[in-house]
Amino acid sequence: MGDMGQWLAENWFNLFSSLGIIGGLWFTAVSLHSETKTRRIANLLTITINYREIWKEFFSTPELARVIDPKANVVKKPVTPDEEFFVNLVISHTGSVYEALKDELLTKQEGLRRDVKSFFSLPVPKAVWLNTRLLQNQDFAAFIDSALKES
Repeated sequence: MGDMGQWLAENWFNLFSSLGIIGGLWFTAVSLHSETKTRRIANLLTITINYREIWKEFFSTPELARVIDPKANVVKKPVTPDEEFFVNLVISHTGSVYEALKDELLTKQEGLRRDVKSFFSLPVPKAVWLNTRLLQNQDFAAFIDSALKES
C-alpha cells in the first residue's frame, strides 16, 4: 500500500492529465456523433425541400402531365423539351441523393430503389434516361439501371 501511495504522490499530475485527455477525447467523440446525426437530418430536410420544389413545378405546369402517364407513347409523340428538362431535374436530384447516401451524408432511404424504378419505368422518364445516362457518373447510372431491372 505504501508503494501505491508513493507512486500516486509522484505521478498524480500525470494521472489526472491522462484522465483529462481521455475524458476530452470521449466528449469529442460523443459531440461528433451528435453533430453527424444532426447534419444528416439537416441534409434530409434540404433534399426534401428540393424534391418538393421540383414536383411543385410539375403540378403547376399541366404540359408536364405526360411525364407520369404510363401509357404515354414517345414514338408517336416524342418527348418535348419541357418534359426533358423536368426529367433531367429529377435525374439531377436523384443523383444528388445517391451521392449523399453513398457518402453517408443522409439517413438511409429504404424506398429509394423502388421510387427510382417506378419513375424511370414510365415511358417519358425512361426515354430521357436512355438519352442522358451516358452523361452521368458510371456508378449512378449503374444504380438507376439496376433499380430498373429489379422485379
